[in-house]
Amino acid sequence: METMGTNQPILDPYAAAELARVLHDSPGGFLGREPVPVHAFAPGASLRERRESFAEVYGTIVARIGEPTLYGGSAYGPNVRWRSAERTVLLHCAGHWALLSAHHTESLESAEDRSFAWSGPWAATEPHEFDLLPYVWQLDRGGPGEQPSERPAGRMASCLEHFEAALELTLAAWVEQLPVQVGGDWAGFTLTSSADRGRRLQVSYALEDGLHVSVDDRDGEDTPERSSLMRARGWQSRDRGWWQAEFPAPERPETSEAARLTLTELRARGTRAPKELRARDVSCKDRGELLLPGLGIRH
Repeated sequence: METMGTNQPILDPYAAAELARVLHDSPGGFLGREPVPVHAFAPGASLRERRESFAEVYGTIVARIGEPTLYGGSAYGPNVRWRSAERTVLLHCAGHWALLSAHHTESLESAEDRSFAWSGPWAATEPHEFDLLPYVWQLDRGGPGEQPSERPAGRMASCLEHFEAALELTLAAWVEQLPVQVGGDWAGFTLTSSADRGRRLQVSYALEDGLHVSVDDRDGEDTPERSSLMRARGWQSRDRGWWQAEFPAPERPETSEAARLTLTELRARGTRAPKELRARDVSCKDRGELLLPGLGIRH
């Protein structure tokens, strides 16, 4: 293949898979060279359209070189890696392109660590920059290859508005990227706040079930007045003391609404700063380790 190792597009999935095999088995002189575009996303495509268009090239690459070491994604698209201590094959997105590249693992991860450590925001008045992180979620299911010994702590949000943006980016990334990489498996976490101890607010997504947000309100009164208040915040229904909102086929407006609803509820119950929040029970179908370094809070 004459275009291997150049940045000329290789848009045939089987040719892209052959490139991935070469990068995986015999990276040699390809290490550190410009990434090769292997898929083009349509400008303005919906989250569903993006995941459906990416599925073929991803599936063909996996069929050729096996399951990745680490699943994941950024605000721009999937970020998947086949990793050893020496080299990492990276399938990631930039702009409207999915790109394949091979890297010296230490150099790649050192650069990413610096991005997590030094990207903004440093103050609530600055842009949040969670959309600039190398990845906002990463899943380690003990796949082939070698796992990193250390993981980035993630960048902390400077204000609740930044956390809302980080949550929205994470949910949109899940909607676009999780079904292609892990099929119908669900992902979710529980939010707690030191300002309202004992309260749980749960967020989850799965392709079959859609996006789901709920809050424990069993100590709240079951009255018409309480119901009107909760519905005004954006909650849709009450079941055994839990208020819920469901988005069966979420797109960007729904991920934005889910993040807004979450922040509205947290504020209403006294949360004033991201440092009061924790993400607990972070999981993808209880298989492997799910990291959320782009969520903006500790977990």
